[in-house]
Amino acid sequence: MLEFFFDCSSPWTYLAFHNIQPLAREVGVEISWRPILVGGIFNTVNPSVYASRETPVPLKARYMKKDLADWARSAGLAIKMPPTVFPVNSVKAMRGCIWLGQESGERMVPFARAVFETYWGDDKDISQDSVLTGICKKAGVDHVKFFDGIGQQAIKDQLKANTDEVMARGGFGSPTIFVDKTDMYFGNDRMPLIREALERAKARAA
Repeated sequence: MLEFFFDCSSPWTYLAFHNIQPLAREVGVEISWRPILVGGIFNTVNPSVYASRETPVPLKARYMKKDLADWARSAGLAIKMPPTVFPVNSVKAMRGCIWLGQESGERMVPFARAVFETYWGDDKDISQDSVLTGICKKAGVDHVKFFDGIGQQAIKDQLKANTDEVMARGGFGSPTIFVDKTDMYFGNDRMPLIREALERAKARAA
């Protein structure tokens, strides 16, 4: 089992979202997509993220920007860091992922990809209804139904429940990835380790 807890407001999550899909296909496992709100995680268990933004270490910040650009180039993705609006309120977009994911990951994945591309590639504010309407059109989603769907209390509750769950299981940011429920990995650069864990799990099950 492969679970992917994610928030589209994170550039490293965009990379992991992109990179984990071919990995899962190669190994032959399905991905359980679990939208979360990473701001809720930072507020609750990882406030050091805010402190590092307020007083960054210049050398580390400069290297992180290069590192992100290197990973984006490797993945063939366009990532502008920082975007004009950063951090961004991603709650509506992530509720949208929950709403679409009720039916199937096949509907949610194109929408999530469009959110990532619009925010990180096109530098548009994904908290705005007009931008989300454009994302819906790009992903083939009825925007009227979308806005009605994300306003449902059950959708709001599920997003909070996912966020609470990943923290309870040891997560402190996005992306947080689990193999077989208990084997946790954090970040885009853990893909080789995730591959090995999946292969071990498959070997045990054979």
